[in-house]
Parts: sequence; C-alpha cells; structure tokens
Amino acid sequence: MMEPRAPKMTQCSPHSTARVGAYGEEVALRYLRSLGYAVRAMNERVAHDEIDIIAFDPAEKSLIFAEVKTRASFDQDFPPQLNLTPAKCACLRRSARAWVADHAYEGSYRIDLLCVAAGRVVEHIKEIAEICE
Repeated sequence: MMEPRAPKMTQCSPHSTARVGAYGEEVALRYLRSLGYAVRAMNERVAHDEIDIIAFDPAEKSLIFAEVKTRASFDQDFPPQLNLTPAKCACLRRSARAWVADHAYEGSYRIDLLCVAAGRVVEHIKEIAEICE
C-alpha cells in the first residue's frame, strides 16, 4: 500500500521561496568564506529589518553587509538583482547604519549584493550604492 504524498508546493509558495532563499544564503556563505571573508553573523535582526550576512573582508579591511538574492535557476532576462528595489536599497542602508551605531563600529563598511542562481554565486557586486541610485 502506497503512503499518501504531501501536496506539492508551488513555485510561489512562501515555504518554497523561503527554502530557495535559505539555500542561496548558504551558497553565498560558502562563497564568501572561500574568498577569505570572516563571517560574523547570518540573518541578523536590526529593529524590524534583517541583514542576510555580515562578514569582514580582510583584503579591504572592511565590514560588509551582504544582501543575497536567489533564483532557483539562471535566466539572463530575469537576473536575481532585479529584486533589488529602491525600497530594499533604503532598508539595507538603514539596517547597516543601525547595526554600525548599535555596535559602536568605527571601521569602514559597505553593502554588497550576492546574486545566486543554479547553485552558485553568479555575480558579486561590491558597494551597491551605485545601482541603488
């Protein structure tokens, strides 16, 4: 006798989206570590916001606040960075400033975007201020 199957989750299901996002963050984490970055925190809550990854870039002696955008598969016409809206950019800036103030951090920092698709980082944009304008 066959056991009943759980219902399939659709691509738009929040559980599916959360799973893809968590997987993308793990891929991004491994990528940053492979570059020698020291990861300080993941999914750090700052007030009502969340910073995906906080890491230190030893080459540039800079703290990075990394936003991870993930797609299950790669599509040149719909890259992950398209989800970086002006509202999300404002949220990232606010979160980074709040974290710096809360931790009395006095060093340099930047906000990076890591685009994950098909199980790998397909683009790492350092200092996203220019694309958030």
